[in-house]
Amino acid sequence: PKYNMSKFAKDLQAGLVVGCMLIPQGMGYADVAGLPFVAGLYSGFAPLIVYAAFGTSRQMGVGPVAIVSLLVASGVPACNQLCPDADGVL
Repeated sequence: PKYNMSKFAKDLQAGLVVGCMLIPQGMGYADVAGLPFVAGLYSGFAPLIVYAAFGTSRQMGVGPVAIVSLLVASGVPACNQLCPDADGVL
């Protein structure tokens, strides 16, 4: 299939919409997990960049989801007890 400027404009618009939704979603899920907000931003954009380079499906969704945030929230306190840093926080 040929890729032209019309398709690029639509892809750019879709990317901006996803980015506008992903930023607050990732920050919210990081807060649920008890992590800094920047961790939520990384969890949103890093998988998208990797998938854009290596992915094979146009319909697959990647990014932060609520269940993963809840699992991380339950695991972070246990990890802090097992392997504390000098100040007691991982």
